[in-house]
Amino acid sequence: MIPIKQIPTTGFVVEKPGAPFTLQNIILDEVRANEVLIEMKYTGLCHTDIVVQQGAIPVGEYPAVLGHEGAGVVRRVGSDVQDKSLREGDLVLLSFSSCHRDNCNPCSEGRNGSCRDMTVINFAGARGVSAADSPISFPGGKGPPIRGQFFGQSSLSKLAVVSEHSVIKCSPESGITVADMAALAPLGCGYLTGAGTVLNVLKPKPRSTFVILGMGAVGMAAMLAARSRGVETIIAVDILDAKLELAKSLGASHVLNTRVTTDLTQGLLDICPDGVNYVLDTTGVDFLLESAVEALGHEGILAIVGVSRAGSVLKIDPLALMMGCKRIVGVIEGGANPASLLPLLIDLYKHGKFPVDKLAKVYAPGLFDKAMEDLRAGRVIKPVIKWEDM
Repeated sequence: MIPIKQIPTTGFVVEKPGAPFTLQNIILDEVRANEVLIEMKYTGLCHTDIVVQQGAIPVGEYPAVLGHEGAGVVRRVGSDVQDKSLREGDLVLLSFSSCHRDNCNPCSEGRNGSCRDMTVINFAGARGVSAADSPISFPGGKGPPIRGQFFGQSSLSKLAVVSEHSVIKCSPESGITVADMAALAPLGCGYLTGAGTVLNVLKPKPRSTFVILGMGAVGMAAMLAARSRGVETIIAVDILDAKLELAKSLGASHVLNTRVTTDLTQGLLDICPDGVNYVLDTTGVDFLLESAVEALGHEGILAIVGVSRAGSVLKIDPLALMMGCKRIVGVIEGGANPASLLPLLIDLYKHGKFPVDKLAKVYAPGLFDKAMEDLRAGRVIKPVIKWEDM
């Protein structure tokens, strides 16, 4: 039994912007009434973790424990947690948090990814913007407070005090096991973002033409979701042949390597002479976005989920957009309510229609640096940290 009030554990701490992830002993507070203590089994590594670790998104204080694609087992439930079915021993997936207030239109309409307080809650921490109110500290009170509940969870830790709004229970009927969590942990962000944008926002029809820029975890999930809707023409775009080969094996009808096809607009129009119906961008690269807009057909839509570089300026003619009835939409976390979307994706996975097990590679915590190196180099689509052996 974990002792009350002081919960010792280990987690990856980022001491300051640009500092490495270092595995350290940390202390958790006792859960509050609206929180849940989770023993992490697996945690996916997301590009957003790296961006924040590097200080490129200056929200919240340091040191911090990041991680927002957790999967594990419930060890304690706060007294006022709204899901009264949640019990110790339940398997859960973790996702982003949101305000869940009735007067927040996105949350009340099930579009929690568009919550007006999305940035503050998830990047600064679900308890509030001050790290002094975080559930994480160094042993003996030494050192400054550690910012926690990143995306409601801070799941790069063996144990985590998690906001109830980040917890999605795996129903017994789903048949999900701890072993399945190695593949499913990234549902909480990367896969949810790609699949949610397809299923909730774009909703392509089977005869649609669909382009995905960037075949990382988000792009692959978007492709799998489009395939699950029966979309026949899916064009995967990347600079790495290995990713394009994997995309082709999982359902892409066409692939384009922009190191070979330097005129992306023409390359897309060679495949779709009337222009493409939908483009989903995961890259934030200006020239790809500009080329994609030019390749859109009448009433085509470009959905942007990638983060553009600082100082980037898109050269897009608003008149051309208007005359072509083209649209550009920004989408955060797939415009989704995780409590609704994750069970759907789990069901697709169990029926072989969302084979995300083909995307993940599992690493022990001691191989964290190797996982980061492989992700940056494009040798792995989704690295996942396995906590079970610690």
